[in-house]
Amino acid sequence: MRQLIILFTAVLFSFSCTSDADQAAAAATPAANTASTPATPVSNVASRLGTENAEAPDIQIQVNNAPVGMAYLLGTYVGNNFRVDSSAVDNKGALRFKRSEPYNPGMYYVVFSDNSNFQILVSDDQTMSITADAADLRSTLQVQGNVDTELLVENGRYEQGYAAKLDPVNAQVKQFQDGTPEYQQAKQQQDAIIAERAADLEKIFQQHPTSLFTSFKRGGQNPSVKEIRNADGSYNRQAQVYAFRTEFWDNVDFSDDRLLYTPVISNKLTRYISQLTPQHPDSIIAAAKLLVDKSLPYPEFYKYFANQITLMYTPTESTLMDAEKVYVFMIQNYFTKERAFWSDAANIQGLQQRAYEMAGSVTGVKAPDVVAPGPDGKNYSIYDLKADYIVVYLYNPTCEHCMEQTPKLVNLYNQWKSQGKSLDVYAIAIDTNDAEWKDYIAKNGLSVWSNVHDPTNKSIYAKYYVNITPEVYILNPDRIIIGKNLKVNQIEEVIQRDQNG
Repeated sequence: MRQLIILFTAVLFSFSCTSDADQAAAAATPAANTASTPATPVSNVASRLGTENAEAPDIQIQVNNAPVGMAYLLGTYVGNNFRVDSSAVDNKGALRFKRSEPYNPGMYYVVFSDNSNFQILVSDDQTMSITADAADLRSTLQVQGNVDTELLVENGRYEQGYAAKLDPVNAQVKQFQDGTPEYQQAKQQQDAIIAERAADLEKIFQQHPTSLFTSFKRGGQNPSVKEIRNADGSYNRQAQVYAFRTEFWDNVDFSDDRLLYTPVISNKLTRYISQLTPQHPDSIIAAAKLLVDKSLPYPEFYKYFANQITLMYTPTESTLMDAEKVYVFMIQNYFTKERAFWSDAANIQGLQQRAYEMAGSVTGVKAPDVVAPGPDGKNYSIYDLKADYIVVYLYNPTCEHCMEQTPKLVNLYNQWKSQGKSLDVYAIAIDTNDAEWKDYIAKNGLSVWSNVHDPTNKSIYAKYYVNITPEVYILNPDRIIIGKNLKVNQIEEVIQRDQNG
C-alpha cells in the first residue's frame, strides 16, 4: 500500500487536496480551512493545458454584507481542494485576487470565513468583476468580463428552473404504471423537457466550442437511457445499465487536461466504478479496463485513472471480498515500466512483486497446493483432502481476531460433519513457533482437521496471500477459489451460492 501511495503522492506532488460532484457543483461547500499548498507552477503545466498565453489574474469581488475577515481562493485537482490565494475582505465587502502569475485553468471556489462560497471558472481569461449579496450568494451573483464564469453562473440558474419543471413530471412517471395512457403522457412530457434542455445546452456549446465551460458541462452530461425491453415488453434494466455504463465517458474530452482541475472527472469516476459497476471483481476489472484503455493516449487522464482505481481497491482500503484481484489486474497491466511514466524502476518493481504475491490466490483461479509439516513431522497437502469443500484457514495463535474466529470455525466444522456434509479444513499457522502452535491446537480442539506449520512460510509464498489474520479461503469441488477475505459466519453462504450455480 505504501509504495502505491508514494506513486500517487508523486502524481499529486504539489496538491493537498476534497471532492465535489459535477451535477452538484453549484451546491458544493468546501471547508474554508483547507490546508494551504501551492499550486503547480504554471511553467510545468502551461504547455499541456494550452495556457501559455493566459493573462495575469485580477478578480475583483464585491459582496454586500460579506463576513469581514479572510477569503480564500481554493483550486481543485481531480476532486481535491487546495488553497491558491487569499484576500482580506474589507468592511464594505470588497476583496481582490490579483497576482502576476496566472492560475492553472480550472474551477475555483471563493470561500468566506463563514464557509459560504461560490464557484468560478478560469482559463486564458483570468480577469473578472463579481457582485453578489451574502444573504443569497448564488441567486444574486453577477459576473462581468469572463465568459466561462458568466456561462457557469447563468447555467446554474437555468438548472434550478429545469429541475423545478422536471421533478414533478419525474414523480408522475414513477407513479403511473408502464404502458398506461397516463404513463405515456407523463413520459412524453419528461422526454420533451429533457430534449429542450439538451438543445439549449447544445446552442451554448456551438457558440463557445473551445471554452472551459463547454468542456466541463459537456463532460458532465450523462448518456441517454436507452429504451431496451425484454420480450414481454418490460424494461431490461440490466441491459440499460450496461449500455449507460459503456457510454458514460463518451462526452468527456480526454485531450482537455483542464477538466482534471474541476470536480467533473473524479465525480464521474466514483459514480462509474462504485455505483454503475456491480461490486464484483470481474465486473470492476472489465469496467476499469474499458476506461483506462480509453485514456491511454492521454497521459494525465491515464495517470489519474490508473492510480485512483488501484488505490480504491488496494486490499487494506477496500471491503470488496477479493480486492486483490482488481489490484493485481491494475498493477500487472498499467504499472509497468513502459506505462507508469510517472514512477521509477524501484517503485514499479516493488508493486509488481506485491501483485505477484497476490496473483496465485485470487478468486476464480485453480487453488495452489500447499505441502507442509504437521504436528507429527509428516508433510500434509491440501490436495490430499477429499471433501467437496475445503476451507484454507491461515491464522496466528496470538492474533485476537483469530481467537474469536477459530472456535466458530471448529463449531461449523463439527456441525457439518454431524450432518454428513462434505467440508474439511486445512489450517496453516503463520508467524509462530512450534510450541506455541501445538499448544494452540490442543487448547482449541483443532486436531479434528489438518494442521501445518512452515516456520519459513516458503510453502505459502505467492500461493495464499495473507493481509490480515485470520484469512479464510474456500475451495470448491473443482478446487477453484470461490471465496476469500471472509469471516466464519460467511462460509456457508458462499458455499450455498456455489452449489446453486
